[in-house]
Amino acid sequence: MLRIAVPNKGSLAEPAAEMLREAGYLVRRDPKELVVTDLVNDVELFYLRPRDIAIYVGSGTVDAGITGRDLLLDSGSDAVEMMGLGFGRSTFRYAARAGSLTGVGDIAGLRVATSYPGLVSAHLQQAGVAAEVVRLDGAVETAITLGVADVIADVVETGATLRSQGLAVFGEPLLTSEAVLIRRAEVIEDNGVGVLRRRLLGVVTARDFVLLDYDVPVEFVEQACAITPGLESPTVSPLHDPSWVAVRAMVPRSGTNRVMDELYDLGGRGILVTRIAACRL
Repeated sequence: MLRIAVPNKGSLAEPAAEMLREAGYLVRRDPKELVVTDLVNDVELFYLRPRDIAIYVGSGTVDAGITGRDLLLDSGSDAVEMMGLGFGRSTFRYAARAGSLTGVGDIAGLRVATSYPGLVSAHLQQAGVAAEVVRLDGAVETAITLGVADVIADVVETGATLRSQGLAVFGEPLLTSEAVLIRRAEVIEDNGVGVLRRRLLGVVTARDFVLLDYDVPVEFVEQACAITPGLESPTVSPLHDPSWVAVRAMVPRSGTNRVMDELYDLGGRGILVTRIAACRL
């Protein structure tokens, strides 16, 4: 039976559960449930603290898991990333008093407060910067005000909280993170992990693409297919009127309206967009 670790709380918990549900797995209905057995898919879901998931996967206690890329790298475990899942995106940055520092080299000899000591230590070492890493649990924005540190390293979204403390980000991001599917380094994908990856990839693709159907005059079919090349190639079917053909292709959801405008200007008509519930590529 395949064992999968899932976040039991935090910003990744509900999106991870929804993605697994869309992939056909049985998920918990009660937040108090810690283990769910899915007999149909021969899977057990273990609801764990997000920060601990990479440790459990890396040690072999579970076969695969969903966690943040930042948490995976901070853990130092033997787990490896299989694929990004497209949600929970965040940027990890350094911040200090506004205007005081400009690059990572300026951190040398200073104190850096963070909830991700493994990630920050590795980044500083890679940059050749010697600094003291101060581990804090929870919010770190007040560490400089309270005199605990000179610099902080944390997830930054809008930057509003930093500005309220008189802080500003500097230098390049340490990391751009998102939710990721991870597995043990030695696990092969034939034991159910591969099926899990394909199912989740199908969900990601279904969210990012739509099906586009339209009719176009025969003389414009090549230009139309260039606008909608699909994944391998669009499907072109004859119509009762031999001067027209029907075309079907997958197109990125984000560019749908632009593509529809281009097809209409070309002479395409009957342009329809259909959401994709699931797919295998």
